[in-house]
Amino acid sequence: MASKQQLADPPSPPQWVIDLITEPIAKSKSSNVPDPPGFISSTTGRVRAAAAAFPNPNQTIHSHPTAFIKHALTNPFSPKQRSANTSKQQPSTAQPARKPPTPTEMSTLKLKKAWEVAIAPAKQFPMNAIGMWMTGNSLQIFSIFMVFTLFKGPVVALFNTNATFRRFEGEAEGHGTYGIKMLQVKAVYLLANLLVLGLGVWKVDKMGLLPTTRSDWLAWEGRVMPVERAYPAWDT
Repeated sequence: MASKQQLADPPSPPQWVIDLITEPIAKSKSSNVPDPPGFISSTTGRVRAAAAAFPNPNQTIHSHPTAFIKHALTNPFSPKQRSANTSKQQPSTAQPARKPPTPTEMSTLKLKKAWEVAIAPAKQFPMNAIGMWMTGNSLQIFSIFMVFTLFKGPVVALFNTNATFRRFEGEAEGHGTYGIKMLQVKAVYLLANLLVLGLGVWKVDKMGLLPTTRSDWLAWEGRVMPVERAYPAWDT
């Protein structure tokens, strides 16, 4: 009899299970503050979904507690509620397609990007000048490497000028004065690289590698022939 009574009256579930399946008290909220997309103010959907999946909660809690908890946590809403919430979140009117840019707008954008590329060497000039000043005027491996790097960048850029600005040309070149403006951009690009080359020449001159003094050309100096010769006279 005692065993039959224990089977008939199972022990009460834990408190956390009761809190999980119990519907919380609804709180009043301000009507002028809308809920964010995908948010529901109460958890009634979770409780209803669990109740629909398990008609007899007391029996399910004692027989399959893990399945009941897993379903309540992973399936907060029923399929009908999920489809209803999804339909509410979708906008009523479709957003218009983005208008493609006009040829004039594309020309303006390409010209702006071309100017950024053209003045990039001039922006690096102050940093290069500080680096050349910090390396000193003595002949060292570090200073020679820095001077070589300073010369290599502008020289390569000057030879690849057309390849650098080829991506900014094309169909937009024939609109208005776009071709003339691109020539101006290339001219500024050349001047900026020549400015960096001038910095390299100044650095080489400070290191004493340029023959700018008279002592560097002594092999080509002619012998000066005297006009008169003076000899000392000895009294006898």
